[in-house]
Amino acid sequence: MAFAFIRYEVANRIATITLARPEKLNAVNGAMVRELIAAFEAADSDDAVGAVIVTGEGRAFCAGADLSSGSESLVAPGSADLTGPDGTVDYANERMREVGGRLALVLYNLRKPVIGAINGAAAGLGATLTLPMDIRIAAEEARFGFVFARRGMVLETAASFFLPRIAGIGTSLEWCMSGRMVDAAEALRHGLVNAVVPQGDLLRAAERQAREIIDNAAPVAVALVRQMLWRGLGMAHPMEAHRIESRGIHARSRSADASEGVRSFLEKRRPAFPDRVSQDMPDFYPWWEEPPYA
Repeated sequence: MAFAFIRYEVANRIATITLARPEKLNAVNGAMVRELIAAFEAADSDDAVGAVIVTGEGRAFCAGADLSSGSESLVAPGSADLTGPDGTVDYANERMREVGGRLALVLYNLRKPVIGAINGAAAGLGATLTLPMDIRIAAEEARFGFVFARRGMVLETAASFFLPRIAGIGTSLEWCMSGRMVDAAEALRHGLVNAVVPQGDLLRAAERQAREIIDNAAPVAVALVRQMLWRGLGMAHPMEAHRIESRGIHARSRSADASEGVRSFLEKRRPAFPDRVSQDMPDFYPWWEEPPYA
């Protein structure tokens, strides 16, 4: 799979996506977003991929949006003509959607676990891009900047959903209203990252985490658990969780994976789960497309 602004490599069931504009500190343009979406969708549909790692080439993870075109860089493509003669704006138009949010929703809907290996500065969209990832591991040199207010802008990439759920509302407000850079140690204290490691160990640490999942957990169960936890953040009552979990227990207890999971435990060996996300997701998936109490 050939890309211009990223690299996509699969080895040992790990798909590694590398932001590859080091001369621009991996700043994001529209083409890179389209490539990222294509890469994530390719990983999600490939049963040979058990986990995804995202990192950056060079000294930065991602410097945010490429602002080389000035303030026009901040405009959603195709949205410039959505203001009518009377000054009213067609906010409901599909072209109004900002590109980072489209990418965040692709990440949110994935069935594969995503691990961020943040190798350096992550600012603006570079910081918000990490939020829909499941596990974030930072190099000691990494820094995060939710700098939008310093550019006269507001949050993007669905960050107003993800960030307070990860770091808490108070911390999120302070980081976003000040727009200051947050070092890796502070990010760790507030739960923005799961671990901080030396730069030289970053990819190995991310790969170890991926292997822990791939070698021990059933892909279909991982996909369901991932969606249960992310979707659970928006549930209004534990009964919603109980209903989905009951469906999951019913479906998976009858699966070949469950039989293998029990056998491998009793036989004290590593499991070899047969089910695949491409064909063995249960019939109630995706449940969030139903009425909430159906």
